Amino acid sequence: MTVNVPLLKQICETPGVPGHEQKVRELITKELKGVVDDISVDNMGNLIALKKGKSSDKKVMAAAHMDEIGFIVSHIDDNGFLRFHPLGGFDPKTLTAQRVVVHGKKDVIGVMGTKPIHLMTAEERGKNLQLSDYFIDLGMSKKEVIKLIEVGNVITRERELIEMGECVNCKSIDNRVAVFILIETLKELKGKKIPYDFYGVFTVQEEVGIRGAQVAAHHIDPHFSFCIDTTIAYDTPGSKPEESVTRLGEGVGIKVMDSSAICDYRMVRYMKDLANKHKIKWQNELLPAGGTDTAGMQRMATYGTIAGAVSIPTRHIHSVIEMAHKADIRGNIDLLKLSVSHLDTYDWSFR
Repeated sequence: MTVNVPLLKQICETPGVPGHEQKVRELITKELKGVVDDISVDNMGNLIALKKGKSSDKKVMAAAHMDEIGFIVSHIDDNGFLRFHPLGGFDPKTLTAQRVVVHGKKDVIGVMGTKPIHLMTAEERGKNLQLSDYFIDLGMSKKEVIKLIEVGNVITRERELIEMGECVNCKSIDNRVAVFILIETLKELKGKKIPYDFYGVFTVQEEVGIRGAQVAAHHIDPHFSFCIDTTIAYDTPGSKPEESVTRLGEGVGIKVMDSSAICDYRMVRYMKDLANKHKIKWQNELLPAGGTDTAGMQRMATYGTIAGAVSIPTRHIHSVIEMAHKADIRGNIDLLKLSVSHLDTYDWSFR
């Protein structure tokens, strides 16, 4: 089956930094209307889509975070230049001369600026740029800027989705590709029987501390949980085999661990068995740094959850553009759908 690139494009390009996910939430709600049995939004902003199963004895939760990394305006100087605070992690070197969108009374395009290299001292040229070295230039005087922009307005990256070979390339592949995967999974499960009630949760504020997933898991109290998130594909020039984490186009990343969670070995084995049986290409994922909603779900249910994760290999992650392979995206949909559908057929005892 193919990947609905136009929908993925719409999801990736919609703005929604941590704490300001409303436009993404509206889009997801529209896509899932008539697809699931119930849609609700909790006080924090998590969108919860429920597909009822044959039994309510156990609950299943899958989490895909809606938020994207971005910035918030922290100061407007006398010349109309903006200073900002990051919302999520950034590698400063990726920001040079990039366009952004400042979401004020209306959306305003800006450009990331810093001291011209021609004016840098030899010492300055040898140093790595810091976020504090950057400002945003809107091309307007302060008088014009303050008519539209104020401290507290949020900022997103300005990049549209394009196809490159068998890949898609855009800002916010992390984690809008997972939002897409969860939407498509729910659509493909429509009209099909599943063993247990399935809560597809589109979480908020993951990029600033896995906040939404913790609240949702505490409320839903799932027995089984699946995280859907991007992971590093370090398969580019200069990488060593032991550093790769995953490789683009080599299949679904079945998470073994990341810096915040060790996946339940039973869930890892279950997903690998399903992938092998149904000829879904997969690869191990061990992420030495960086956490996901896996941890929030695993820890915040009353008795903990049997937790696992499907991961989408992604190049250039947490930069202005990110890249994923369409075959890996499709594989994630297929494996998540199977994983939700066969939970009652597996021996979950500790063995």
